[in-house]
Amino acid sequence: MRFVLASASPARLSTLRAAGVQPEVIVSGVDEDAIAADSGPDLVQALATAKAQAVAGRLTGDLLVLGCDSMLEFDGRVVGKPGSVDEAVDRWRQLRGRTGVLHTGHALLELRDGSVRTAAAVASTEVRFAQLSDDEIEAYVGTGEPLKVAGAFTIDGLGGWYIESIVGDHHNVVGLSLPLLRRMLLELGYQVADLPAQTA
Repeated sequence: MRFVLASASPARLSTLRAAGVQPEVIVSGVDEDAIAADSGPDLVQALATAKAQAVAGRLTGDLLVLGCDSMLEFDGRVVGKPGSVDEAVDRWRQLRGRTGVLHTGHALLELRDGSVRTAAAVASTEVRFAQLSDDEIEAYVGTGEPLKVAGAFTIDGLGGWYIESIVGDHHNVVGLSLPLLRRMLLELGYQVADLPAQTA
């Protein structure tokens, strides 16, 4: 089955490849600022669905399209990528020594025989941040990594030094929950083995 990842995220692509799957990558081009919702989980789900639908609308034939979107919920606010170095530094000063919840919306669309079916769900993982010094924050933000990712951190990159613990799925913090994707595939009548295999 043709399988398309509607995301520019290298971390999501790496997660799928490491799990033995080789998707096609087509970036959605969705204007994320144009989509609003009442809660963090609702917002990431709406964004994931919009991304999957935008890509699916440009394709023909039988295929699966996966859209994802991640945001960090902290102190009653939902935050995505920081817009500047100063914002990233400020966010880390607020996060250090505290806990947030990383939400990732997933939308899996099946296009078959001209019809569309959708499986959609949100995975949420609690993230406990280390108590960083100001110098550590400045050094981390200086790498540029926090400016490129939801919540201003990674767990699979340079930010891994600063994540004390998580409660929930590790892959979800990277940006794509493999266990959740498996359940969504089953919901649509597929198995992981139906996806194109990563070749060495």
